[in-house]
Amino acid sequence: MHLLHKELTALILKTFYEVYNELGYGFLEKVYQNALFLELKEKGLNVVPNKKIRVFYKGNNVGDYYSDLIVNDTVILELKAAECVVDEFETQLLNYLRATDCEVGLLLNFGKKPEFRRKVFENKRKIRKNPF
Repeated sequence: MHLLHKELTALILKTFYEVYNELGYGFLEKVYQNALFLELKEKGLNVVPNKKIRVFYKGNNVGDYYSDLIVNDTVILELKAAECVVDEFETQLLNYLRATDCEVGLLLNFGKKPEFRRKVFENKRKIRKNPF
């Protein structure tokens, strides 16, 4: 099976576990975001925090989201520091993918136990593609 952006997502996940192993559990999401940002930048990746994602309805901007991190303009990272991953987190990530040209998203939870979910929404399946 071919995974879209396999090498990049493998590096991101490795870095996620490095940050988790160093910081452990219990910090606010922003602490993990800042640490992950630093580690990914140190690995030579282009990382943008809090990038605005515009949501359109019938050609009209109806709202904005802000992604936690976007890596190499390719992978959206949604970070959580929750007890466990819930369906709403995964839905949020899918909506980010739907509203952008990014096709791969990683939900990274810095909970009591580190966990992640990988989501793919290919651009060819999107009704309308919007740039950031």
